This record gives sequence, C-alpha cells and structure tokens, in this order.
Amino acid sequence: MNDSLKYPTYRTPVFARSMVATSQPLAAQAGLRMLAEGGNAVDAALAAAICLTVVEPTGCGLGSDAFAILWDGAQLHGLNASGRAPAAWTAQQFDGGVPLRGWGAVTVPGAVSAWVALSREHGRLPFAQLFAPAIGYARGGFPVSPIIAGLWASGAELLKDQPGFAECFMPGGRAPKAGETFRNPALANSLEAIAESGGEAFYRGALAEKIAAAARDNGAALSEGDMAAHSADWCGTIHMPFRGRELHEIPPNGQGIAALIALGLVDRTAIADFEPDDPIALHLQIEATKLALADAAAHVADADAMAFGPEALLNGGYLDSRAALIDAGRARDPGAGAPVAGGTVYLSAADSEGRMVSFIQSNYMGFGAGVVVPGTGIHMQNRGAGFVATPGHPNRVGPSQRPFHTIIPGFVTKGGAPEMSFGVMGGPMQAQGHLQMMLRTMLWGQDPQVASDAPRWQVVSGRTVAIERTMPEATAEALRAMGHDIVREGTAADFGFGGAQLIRRMGDGYVGGSDYRKDGCAVGF
Repeated sequence: MNDSLKYPTYRTPVFARSMVATSQPLAAQAGLRMLAEGGNAVDAALAAAICLTVVEPTGCGLGSDAFAILWDGAQLHGLNASGRAPAAWTAQQFDGGVPLRGWGAVTVPGAVSAWVALSREHGRLPFAQLFAPAIGYARGGFPVSPIIAGLWASGAELLKDQPGFAECFMPGGRAPKAGETFRNPALANSLEAIAESGGEAFYRGALAEKIAAAARDNGAALSEGDMAAHSADWCGTIHMPFRGRELHEIPPNGQGIAALIALGLVDRTAIADFEPDDPIALHLQIEATKLALADAAAHVADADAMAFGPEALLNGGYLDSRAALIDAGRARDPGAGAPVAGGTVYLSAADSEGRMVSFIQSNYMGFGAGVVVPGTGIHMQNRGAGFVATPGHPNRVGPSQRPFHTIIPGFVTKGGAPEMSFGVMGGPMQAQGHLQMMLRTMLWGQDPQVASDAPRWQVVSGRTVAIERTMPEATAEALRAMGHDIVREGTAADFGFGGAQLIRRMGDGYVGGSDYRKDGCAVGF
C-alpha cells in the first residue's frame, strides 16, 4: 500500500487480526467486547450498531432503517432491511411531496429487523447479549462526544417543537454539551424489550402498539398492521468489476447503483494516468458522478416499481454511451438533481476467522422526523421524504412501497474473495464517497486511513461542486478553469463530506481506518 502521501489531517492506520471501526468510540468498544466474549464479526457489528442508537442519536435510533453486506467466510450476502410506506399512503395524498419532518414523513423502521436477521442467520452469541453495552449506556448514561454534541445542538434547534423531541433529547431545556452525561432510561427499557423478545416486541408487541398509537394521535397512517407486515430481505448484491476487483452494493431501492455506474464510467477514461489528487483525476470522477446521480434520480426506486432491473444501467454498452459524454477537459451539466443532507451511521467489523461485515443504519436527516414515541425513547426516521411527487416516476409515493434510499454499505472482493468492507455515511455523499474510497485504495494503493483522510469533493447540482477546506487552492483553481463552480466548506452552503470507516484484508489480519470527521475510531486485537 502507498502511504507516502499524508494529508494535514492524517491519522495512523490500525492493524489487528480482529477489528471494529465505527463513528463513535463507545460503540467501537461495544463491538470489540463481543469479540472478546467469543462472538464473531456479526455479533461485533450488531453490538456496535445497537450501541450507536444510544450514543449517536443524531444519526440513528430504533426508528431507523438498515442495510448490510456480509462475507460469512464462504460467500457474500446482502440484506435490505429498509421499511415500506404505510399501506394507507397514496400518491394523491402527497401531490406536494412528503414532508421532511413530523409523523407525516415516517415509514416503517427496519433496523431492528436487520439485527434479528443477521443474528439469527450468522451470529454466534445469544441475541440478548448484544444489547448489554447499549442498555448500560442508556440507563447509566454516557459522556456525549464532541462532533455529536454539535450535531445535537443544531438538531435540537430545528426539532424542539416536534412531538416528544424536547422531553427526550433536551434535558433541562437544551441539548447536552460535549462531555456532559446523557441518560435515556426509556430507551433502555425499549432495548430490553427487544432483546428479551428477539425483536417481536418491536414489530408485533407492546412497542409496535405504542408506535402505532403515537402515529394515530398525530394524524399519521402508520399502523400495527404496517409494523407486523415488515420483514428484512436477503437480496444479494450487484457489482461492477474494476481492474481485477469487484465493488459490491445493495440492489435498488438504494443509491448504491450510482457508485457502480460512476466506477464503470471512470474505468472507461484515462484516470489511471493521473495521481490521486491531480485536478484532472478529480474532474473525471466528478463528471462520471454527475451522470451516475442523474441516472439514479431518474430511475431508482423500489425494485418492484422500476421499469427495468439494475442490470440495464450497468450494461457495458450503456456505460460506453454514457462515458462518451465525459469531456476530459471541460465540466458539463447532465441535469443531475440537487440532493439533500443526511444523518447516518456506518460501521465495519471483521474477525480472525475471515468474516467481514459492512453495516449501515440511518434516521435519514439527522434526528430523522424529529418525533419521539412517548415513554419509549424511540425516535423515528423520515424516510418517506425520499419519495417524489412526480406523476409516472417509479419513486412516486405508493402504498407499502419502499422509498429511494441514500444509505449504502460497500464491499470489495478480489477474484471472489473478500478484500475490503467499507462505507461513507452522509446522505448524497455516500455513492460519491464510495467512488472516492474505491479509487484511492484499489487504483492508487492508499491505505484505508490515508484514503479516509484525503480531501473530498461532492457534486451538488449542475456544475456546482463542493470541496473541503483541506483541498489546495491550486486544485480548486484548476477545477474552476475546467468550468466547475467550486464552493468551499464553511461558506453559506456548509456541505457535509460524510464519515468513512474502512477495514481491508491484509495477510492474516486487517488494516483499518476511521474518519477524523467523526468522533469514532478503528479498534482491534
């Protein structure tokens, strides 16, 4: 691996034979605890994910959705645990679009079903044991970490008037500050109920009844029947070959296909002739990403609602025709839609027996819908906002339909063997981040930490591209000269560039990286 290029924000990579990488250190340690107690990578990933619902509520909760890609030691599996719209929803109800906040944006939460399915099929430890760290932090309290504290404060200002939010997340009338202890005993009770019932309490028991009652009390359609009808689906993966390796993503309704399209497009350019931070290399990635996001916005939806399968968008002839639209020296505007910011958590885990897990769960936008189910500590996602109101669009609101999803776990294989488990949380940054991590690690040989530390860019809309403050001004000027409208982080636009977690196979162990943009870390033994 090439680690000679170190960026101003450089962290050292972590090497170990078993590893967990997450966006919050207490959650990383929860996963490591399961490995120390005899669990496998699945147990570690789930303990970390469950813990994150407590210690990082700004990105996920019991009301989240989830996806996973798992190497079980012999083969790759994909899991779609995203929820569906209430059965009573119709397109006509949302002619003006689904609201961004409040109970009207809430779809069935699927994260708990992901935990159950993964534990049942691939875990080693008892399901209830995975909840111990999370329950301890929810009941006994935990010190809020710095970056999460900042997100908490901004979320509180926006959502303080939503039903139940202030009571749950603003003790003493304000968001907790960094280092202050936060407790959520109601959430501890909900976690115990889920642990003891194997998830049944959440979908067909007392918690499901409380969720449906809160929805009714606030004029929303989500019902006990919607909760009981939910199930996670083992969906496999779709992939794109790239110079001896394969990038795997979850099939639609998620945006993972956009990362595959973009990778296929850049592979049809001369990108390998340039160094990773050369402005032309960045330009080629940006142009490929615009085309990929335009396709995703136009065509990706619930698989049952799409006019054609993902293979049509990944077809070599189609990619050839799209790649021909890339001008190697000039920015173009293919009409990609403007995405919105997100709130998500991603984690990766690997064990000494070769299992690797790529797992992501999310509220969508920060605290999600901003609503909290009374007496439970459960705050709900706002995934309904992922639908569109356009007549005839495959992603138009429909009863029991899955909305377009931004959250995507990534996985790389080499000749069918596991190579890297990774992800980049952060709404529209995710597919773009997957492309950037894939190229930095697999084309240019950067280790996971260096790839994570490198300055990022993000296509916003049209020719507008956001760049991080760490990107050299000379690079920004070169991009402007090619026709890109460059906006720096910290301006009024205030873009987020996600948070990466990566674990790569290396000999009989792993090398891991964790994003400095988050509070977390990679840990191992």
